[in-house]
Amino acid sequence: MSVAERGPAVARTVSPPVPARRQSPSRVRAVVLIAPLSLTIALGLWGIRRKNSMWGDEAVTYQLAHRDLSQIWLTAQHVDLVHALYYAVMHEIFGLFGGGLLPLRLPSVLAMSVAASGVGLLGLRLAGPRAGLLAGLVFALLPQVQKYAQEGRSYAMVCALVTWATYALVVSVPHRARWRWAVYGSTMLLACLLHEFAVLALVAHGVTLIVSRVPRPVLKAWSATAAGVVAGLLPLAICSAGQSGQLSWIYGPVRLPGFLAMAVVGVACALAPLGARGPVRLSALAVPLVVLPGLLLLIASLVKPLFVDRYVLYSSVGIALLLGAWMDYFHRLRRSSRTAWIAAVAVLAALVQPSLSLRTPQSRSNDVTAIGAAVRREGRPGDGLLFLSGRYRAWTAADPEDTRFLTDLALAQDPVSSNTLAGVELPARDIAARMLEFDRIVAVRDPVGAHSPTDPQEEAKKSTLRRHFRDYGTTHVNGARVTVYVRDHAPSPKAGPRSNSSGASGGVTR
Repeated sequence: MSVAERGPAVARTVSPPVPARRQSPSRVRAVVLIAPLSLTIALGLWGIRRKNSMWGDEAVTYQLAHRDLSQIWLTAQHVDLVHALYYAVMHEIFGLFGGGLLPLRLPSVLAMSVAASGVGLLGLRLAGPRAGLLAGLVFALLPQVQKYAQEGRSYAMVCALVTWATYALVVSVPHRARWRWAVYGSTMLLACLLHEFAVLALVAHGVTLIVSRVPRPVLKAWSATAAGVVAGLLPLAICSAGQSGQLSWIYGPVRLPGFLAMAVVGVACALAPLGARGPVRLSALAVPLVVLPGLLLLIASLVKPLFVDRYVLYSSVGIALLLGAWMDYFHRLRRSSRTAWIAAVAVLAALVQPSLSLRTPQSRSNDVTAIGAAVRREGRPGDGLLFLSGRYRAWTAADPEDTRFLTDLALAQDPVSSNTLAGVELPARDIAARMLEFDRIVAVRDPVGAHSPTDPQEEAKKSTLRRHFRDYGTTHVNGARVTVYVRDHAPSPKAGPRSNSSGASGGVTR
């Protein structure tokens, strides 16, 4: 029987296949923005107080941000002009929220969180949603990002500004609107005014555009914008060149192996066929950002040592983009969720120890809280106080109560009234004479093996101690030694340094 001859049958409705539901672009964008930001905030708040410790550079921020804006400007004429804008910003923040440890460090946490969001959006635009999300999360987990997200210095803010300037650059290439280039230029200029070495990111951006073979009008627009940034930075660069002695503590590259490892890993990731969207390829943007700023500092260091890894912290943006895109490529290539999960767990396990150690006082090169506590503990009312070298005076200024009952033997003019970081010291002869008026002196000294200044004041302090005093006991703390000296003719003090005193990160030797 033919089909036509068949009796009526029950009608059956066959539904067409339902297409896989795709997330809306706005929802994807929100996830890529919010997830890295949330992770960075969570990691930034974790252990942010570092057991209420503070290291030397943060102590300088703390001290100067508590001064009036006019005093900050006057101080910048002598020292730290390159950080004057940052100190002014922190002064306003202290005025709004108080001047404790949290207001000191929270701006860096928020700035690094904004940078993480920018990294995510860069990855989204250049390589897709998964690559963007992974790049933002990787950025938040990088040890150097976790470290400087919890420091009261300008590096996190600079990193955030360079990140968003880079995003503005990528957006400006296809659209070519003048206001977009204005946004790019003003953001880069602000980053450079917060720290001069942000200008090296400008060089990386130029190389990116050349390698990407963008149209000539785009190159001309970038060149004009870059010239404006350099012109805006030039007065600060000229004036701060007279304060180059501040970098005299750099005797060689600081934490160079970490930079070299990052550069090698970044170049290796770029060898893979990473996802590409738009006129600017991800590898063409990220590799110069990873390699060039640090390389230029190393080349400049052949003339004068300048390389410090935190000066080019924004290179972390490039390595995060490359790692995120590489993981996305690996996922597309292998399609093995098991392998990906094992690798993710292994990486997270490897990051546990560095993350824990970064939140201890010993993770920094010194601890001024421990130094001040040792001075308070070992000193007695009426004792003399001596700083070898004088720069340590700025570190004990964070808590004046630590030195309140001691007499600063070398001080001629205090830091605030002299518009300096460490005050103005007496001539060498006067320092020696004042020292001989005391039978007991508490000295804050460089750690063992550190390079000590050889100016006349420091030589007078050392020679007078050597000739007329004897070492009664030393407390070793992170970044310094606190030694009690007594006159040779004086009887042994009834209450000297306690033998069970250990400071914050050391012990007492006799």
